[in-house]
Amino acid sequence: ERPGFNVRDYLVSGTVGLLSAMGQLTLVAFLTYFALCSGDTFRRKLIKITGSSLQKKKVTVHVLDDITRNIERYLLVQILVSAIVGVATGLGFWAIGMENAAVWGIIAAVTNLIPYIGSVIVLAAAGLVAFLQFNSLQMGVVVAGMSLGIHTIVGNLLMPWLTSRTSRMNPVAVFVGVIFWGWLWGIWGLLLGIPITMVIKSICDRVEDLQPIGELLGE
Repeated sequence: ERPGFNVRDYLVSGTVGLLSAMGQLTLVAFLTYFALCSGDTFRRKLIKITGSSLQKKKVTVHVLDDITRNIERYLLVQILVSAIVGVATGLGFWAIGMENAAVWGIIAAVTNLIPYIGSVIVLAAAGLVAFLQFNSLQMGVVVAGMSLGIHTIVGNLLMPWLTSRTSRMNPVAVFVGVIFWGWLWGIWGLLLGIPITMVIKSICDRVEDLQPIGELLGE
């Protein structure tokens, strides 16, 4: 006989998942803090351990400079695209009469930092709230469809294109990188997939034996 529905089981599993996520965020915060406090210590150590050859040291410096430049450009693109998504969502929701449209815009901008998953979160939440507000399934579908359209056009099409242009990577490599690292590490893989792929390309472009891989990832 199958057991009946027990709310307590779902509450326990949800609480465990929330605590696990909070623990991971805490670890990431501490790691970021110590990394920032270390300054350029690891940069100098990497240059030192590459070998005594001046050529190897120069290659290491160029790789580190490329990584820094690509990550900076990626963060700027992320901020720009998230701002566009937030403004478009807020204006769109305001135009159809959604309450707290500005708040929804902020939520859409923040969740856009999570590739692909963020759009699903806003879509489901906005559609449910619209259904409750207007008491109409049709309005819920309209709001969800608007959110999906904005994220698809701006977040999932514009973002890979801008990222590929700023990092000299082709959009297919960007998309496959996000999918692979997301499959490997879950939500953290989705967040870090593009920067990790950029790091791999920067290394491959500067190391002679790995240049074919860099060419494959490039435009």
